[in-house]
Amino acid sequence: MPVQIGAKAHHFTDPTGLLSDCHRRIEMFLGTIEAVARVIDQPPSEDVHQALKSALRYFSESAPKHTADEEESLFPRLRQVANPTVTSALSRLDELEQEHRWADPLHTEVERVGTKYLSQGSLSSQEIERFRTVVRELRSMYEKHIRFEDHVIFPLAAVVLTAEDKSAIADEMAGRRKVRLISGIS
Repeated sequence: MPVQIGAKAHHFTDPTGLLSDCHRRIEMFLGTIEAVARVIDQPPSEDVHQALKSALRYFSESAPKHTADEEESLFPRLRQVANPTVTSALSRLDELEQEHRWADPLHTEVERVGTKYLSQGSLSSQEIERFRTVVRELRSMYEKHIRFEDHVIFPLAAVVLTAEDKSAIADEMAGRRKVRLISGIS
C-alpha cells in the first residue's frame, strides 16, 4: 500500500514529483529506524516490532525500485540532454550512483541486525552499537543525497526533459511497480 506524506501526492504524470514523494518515504522510514536505534538495547514492544518490520520491508522491497527509477530511467535521459547550463549538475550523477552503491551494504547490515533483533528480542552490545553507527551513516548520506536530488536534479529534469521522456520514465516506473497506466493519462 502506498504511503502518502503531506497533502499532495504526485501521479505518474509527474515522475520527478513521484521520485520526490519517494524521498519523503525514505526519510520517514529512516526516521523509524533511527527511533528503533534509540531503544534497540531493550526488548521490542509491539509498536517497535511493527515499525521496524515495516521499515525493513520498505528498504528491501520499495527502495530498490526508486534507485532503478533514477539509475535506469531518469539519469540516462538526463545524460542525453545537450544543454550546457545543466552540465555541472549532471556531473554529479556518477556520485549519486556511487552513493547508492555505498548505501547497499549498510542497508544489508540494518536488515541483518534488525531481523535478528525482531526474531530474538535482544542483541549483543556490539550489534547494538553497529546498528546505531550504520543508521547514523545512512542518515548523513541521505540528507545530502536527497537534498541535491530534490533541489537540483529533479527540478532540472522537470524543465529539460521532453514530454516523451517524462512519459517513458513514468511507464518504466509503473512497470517496476506492476501498475498499468491508462493510455493518454500517464
